[in-house]
Amino acid sequence: MRKLALLCSVAGLLVLSSCGAKKKIAALENKNNQIQSQLNNTQNELHDTKTKLSNCLTEKDGLNQQMGLLRQANADLKQNNSDLISNIQGMTTLTAKGAANLEKSLESMREKDLRINRLQDALSRKDSVTLALVTSLKREVGINDPDIEVNVEKGVVYISIADKLLFKTGSYEVSSRARDILKKVATVVNAKPDFECMVEGHTDNVPYRASNGVLLDNWDLSVKRSTSVIRVLQELGVNPSQLVAAGRGEYNPLVVNDSDANKARNRRTRILVLPRIDQFYDMIEREMKTLGKQ
Repeated sequence: MRKLALLCSVAGLLVLSSCGAKKKIAALENKNNQIQSQLNNTQNELHDTKTKLSNCLTEKDGLNQQMGLLRQANADLKQNNSDLISNIQGMTTLTAKGAANLEKSLESMREKDLRINRLQDALSRKDSVTLALVTSLKREVGINDPDIEVNVEKGVVYISIADKLLFKTGSYEVSSRARDILKKVATVVNAKPDFECMVEGHTDNVPYRASNGVLLDNWDLSVKRSTSVIRVLQELGVNPSQLVAAGRGEYNPLVVNDSDANKARNRRTRILVLPRIDQFYDMIEREMKTLGKQ
């Protein structure tokens, strides 16, 4: 019985020992599998890491190439910048000179514009005076007589009087009727002490035949008629310094001397009332001096 019991105990121990070994083996295999799985995962991670490293190295090479290109481009830009700075400095010098020259040109143009405006103002004032003078002459002298004409020619006011109102044929003595007309002219001229009064004598082309040897031709006749009118104006109070005698003879006709009517038109005396040239230029000079002070 004891032997049987001992055998049973041994058998039980063997069975129990066998079961414990299997569990250990199973545990070891399980652990081995886990280690193998971890090893596989590690190998996969290592492979991925190597791949990433390879990609990083490739990317690094590309970046190094780009860096080289950028450095070269930067060097080129620095050189271009240096060149541009040099050019700009040169252009600045030229531009400064150009600006100075341009400013001088503009200033000169402004001065010329001001001078032109001053001259235009002076001429406008002269035109205004001329218009007022024409109005005065037309009012004083009257224009109802067809043998008397009051007008403006090239900015000059003039009165044209037919010779039949002033003189007899071939004579240079002023008629009494003409004195009434000249008295009205004297009134206007006396109101303009800064103006000159030029008297022009005109004839037709019929040769003058002197009877007393004093006058030689139409030149003499035209001038003598002019001085005769001037003496009357002086007698009527006109300042002699304002008076100018001029004879045009037959050489400035209004119309062709081909008929008695046309010859009569050409025989005339013109009285021109005009600003004194020296005073006009003095006025312009004063305007220029005023401009220079501004």
